[in-house]
Amino acid sequence: MSSGYANPYTVAGAVPTERAGFIRRTYGHLALAILAFVGLEYVILQQPWVEGMAMKMTSGMSWLLVLGAFMVVSWIANKWAMSDTSRGMQYLGLGLFIVAEAIIFTPMLFIASKYSSPDVIPKAALVTLFIFAGLTSAVFVTKKDFSFLRSFLVIGGFIAMGIIVCGMLFGFNLGTWFAGAMAIFASVAILYSTSNVMHHYRTDQHVAASLSLFSSVALLFWYILRIFMARD
Repeated sequence: MSSGYANPYTVAGAVPTERAGFIRRTYGHLALAILAFVGLEYVILQQPWVEGMAMKMTSGMSWLLVLGAFMVVSWIANKWAMSDTSRGMQYLGLGLFIVAEAIIFTPMLFIASKYSSPDVIPKAALVTLFIFAGLTSAVFVTKKDFSFLRSFLVIGGFIAMGIIVCGMLFGFNLGTWFAGAMAIFASVAILYSTSNVMHHYRTDQHVAASLSLFSSVALLFWYILRIFMARD
């Protein structure tokens, strides 16, 4: 393992000051990632070509290609963020993931901002924040290790992707119930990611930890917004 960034200590085995520093850096990076995402979306949604972009991304089978590309880019971004050899590569991975999230969110945020009530996006963001804060508090207070949820997330993720693909191929609307189920799935992902922050990351992996949390928060926001849009 290359010098400079490798750290053999997990958060659970670190001294309290190192653990606190890791948690502070992780959530600081998460806050910056969210701000960067918001800033990117604001800029994108102001562009005259955003409507054409949204239409092209969601027309026909294009959305399947978009989802496939997003999965590949996400894998690359996470691999870079987990790099043991370069801090710059870690930040490049986080930055790549933020850009990928901003792009894939563009069609839904464009539709929400143009055709839904003006407060639907802020409401969804606020609910997402409250749920995230509650789940985070639960993990920090109980100190429970939720790593056992990994199998559920892997299997549930494959099932959800299968349902999404079938819905696109056969043209049926997944509806509010599916969005609600996926919001629960995203909440479980937040529990899992937060637990890993508390127990399983190394104390030099705050960039990768913040990417994992940002991914879970973004997934929750996606489906909370879908629920609000369906009710609007």
